[in-house]
Amino acid sequence: MSALTVANQLTLLRMLLIPALVILVVYGLNGWALVVFIVAGVTDALDGVMARWWGEPTTLGALLDPMADKLLLISTFVVLTLPGLDLPNQFPVWLTVLVISRDVIIVVTVAVVNLGVGRRTFPPTMLGKLATLIYILTVALTLLFNWLEQPSVVVDAAIWGALAITLVSGLHYIAHATRVLSE
Repeated sequence: MSALTVANQLTLLRMLLIPALVILVVYGLNGWALVVFIVAGVTDALDGVMARWWGEPTTLGALLDPMADKLLLISTFVVLTLPGLDLPNQFPVWLTVLVISRDVIIVVTVAVVNLGVGRRTFPPTMLGKLATLIYILTVALTLLFNWLEQPSVVVDAAIWGALAITLVSGLHYIAHATRVLSE
C-alpha cells in the first residue's frame, strides 16, 4: 500500500492551506480566512474517516495528522495575535504564549520520558481532545466575528475558556508523565 493514500493527501492539503489562511488574515480577507479554516477542518474530519473506512491507516498519516492539526492551530493563534492587523477580535499575547508553551511542554515531557525511561505511548486524553476542540471553536468564532467586523464578548469568553483548558490539560499531562516516571 502506498503511503500517499487519499487520507494522507487530505492531510497534506490541510498543511498547504495554512499559509493561505495566514496570508488571508494578514491582508484582512477575513471571510475567505474563515472559509479556508472550515475547509481545513473538513479535511481533518475526512482524513481520519477515510483512513478507517478504507482500511488504510498509515504510519505517515499517524505522524502527519497531529502535526497538521498543531501547525494549523499554532499558525492561526499566532496570526490572530499579531499587533497592527486592525482586527476587531485578537488573541492576547499571553494566551498564544501559553497555548504554544503547553504543546512544547507536552512534546518535551514525552521525549524526556521516552529517552529516560524507555518507549512509552501517551494517547490523547479527553482533556487534550477537549483542549483541541476549544481551540478550534475559539479560532472559528474569532474568524467569524472578524468577518462580521464586530468585537464580540463571545470571542472574549472563548479566549478565557481556552486559557482554562490550556492550564488544566497542561497540568494533567504533567501529572500523568510524573506518574509514568515514578512507576
